[in-house]
Amino acid sequence: MSDAAMVEIAEYHNDVVSALRLHFGRIIGAASDDPSARLEGEALLVARLSETDRRSAFFILARLEAAFRVDYESRCRNRMKDNLSRAFRRIWKTQKLKISLDEDIFELWRAHVPASRQLVSELRGAFKFRHWLAHGRSRAPRLGRMKYDFNYAFDLAEAIFSSLPLCELADPE
Repeated sequence: MSDAAMVEIAEYHNDVVSALRLHFGRIIGAASDDPSARLEGEALLVARLSETDRRSAFFILARLEAAFRVDYESRCRNRMKDNLSRAFRRIWKTQKLKISLDEDIFELWRAHVPASRQLVSELRGAFKFRHWLAHGRSRAPRLGRMKYDFNYAFDLAEAIFSSLPLCELADPE
């Protein structure tokens, strides 16, 4: 599945990274006579790039959540006949859209689509990172990997969109 919103997020991410490097390059260049100002500028650039990376990863993961939720709803409303869709409809009868992404949707994907197991496992770890970002970063995160970043989130999303039979997610206007 080609996802135009992911491409848009990636292009935006690259534009912001380029703008930050240009902006701080000027500041750092102007501070070439002052080593402490130069180091301060370099540290600020690293911090801004790190924050941009996290935010872009967050938006990719939000797009993935939307894709799985839309897929769930589409399979239920269209009464698709595969085993995953039937399992979704059993939940739909009582919960409709009040379904847990992790405990219900991801778990049913793992149970009914063997090819999804590794991707869903990685996605669950990435969503721990997403929850940490979304809920204020107030505690040290307990993540499965040492580093989640934009590139990892983008690659994971591409792998999911290219290998799992998700129902199409409409591109936003």
